[in-house]
Amino acid sequence: MNIIKHRYLYFAISLLVIVPGIIALIVWGLPLAIDFTGGSMLEVKFDSGTAPQPAQVYELLNTEGLADSTVQSAGTDGIIIRSKEMSEEVKAKLINDMQTAYNSKITINSFESVGPTVGQEVTKRAVLAVALAALAIILYITFAFRGVQHSFRYGTAAILAMLHDVLVVVGMEALVGHFVNWEADSMFLTAVLTVIGFSVHDTIVVFDRIRENSAIYRKLSFTEVVNHSTVQTLARSINTQLTVMLCLLAMALFGGVTIRHFVTILLIGVFSGTYSSIFNASPILVVWENHEWRYWFHPDQWKAMIEK
Repeated sequence: MNIIKHRYLYFAISLLVIVPGIIALIVWGLPLAIDFTGGSMLEVKFDSGTAPQPAQVYELLNTEGLADSTVQSAGTDGIIIRSKEMSEEVKAKLINDMQTAYNSKITINSFESVGPTVGQEVTKRAVLAVALAALAIILYITFAFRGVQHSFRYGTAAILAMLHDVLVVVGMEALVGHFVNWEADSMFLTAVLTVIGFSVHDTIVVFDRIRENSAIYRKLSFTEVVNHSTVQTLARSINTQLTVMLCLLAMALFGGVTIRHFVTILLIGVFSGTYSSIFNASPILVVWENHEWRYWFHPDQWKAMIEK
């Protein structure tokens, strides 16, 4: 099996997934929850068993001075209202008015309120957390592979593969969030950091086999060593990640609405991490080793380069 030979096909597949997400981010932006923007989230349940339609609730919110709020159904008997920061007095009046308007007793399932200053601080720390994680990973891998020539390339390739997974997850969040009204909250950040860990973990396994085989198969070219190492770890990588994905799939299907967003993001990220560790990280090493960018704009040499 010659995986490395088709490296540019795998890069193209990655672009086909990443580019729509980037376009969604530019056009619609990332739908941020109150954890990052500040505001209030109120989730209520109607004891009558049937919740009003979001459009009906919008009309009531307009009269309460909460015209910029968003309303989302939560099952057949609940709704979630996200608005600017809501005081206890406003919340109590809103609950009372909804009970009167829809002739149903209301139970408050949850109420969260975050000030805009706190939201901005959380956003800064989220970006810092991802940046520090990336820096720590590249330093660790460079140190761990210090006995291999060009050890810095291994750390850089792992980070590029990790960024691939982050872009996939964030892009999918922008796409799905626009159509399903999911918002990026603190649990989304937790999912992203978990995906980073899974992605790098699997990449290191492949790189470690490359390091071992580099000492064993000295007569083979670097491309052949990388391909041989990737094939050797292919079954292990797929089997390990597949067990995780099956558990996540079961949780997404049967775990309930409250964790479905978090689990779905994890499922997308773990799948992307498995793909990138096999089909992106190792091929990046080959491209770098062969300095293939020299041939990218020379069609006559392109075929010969791919065949190597």
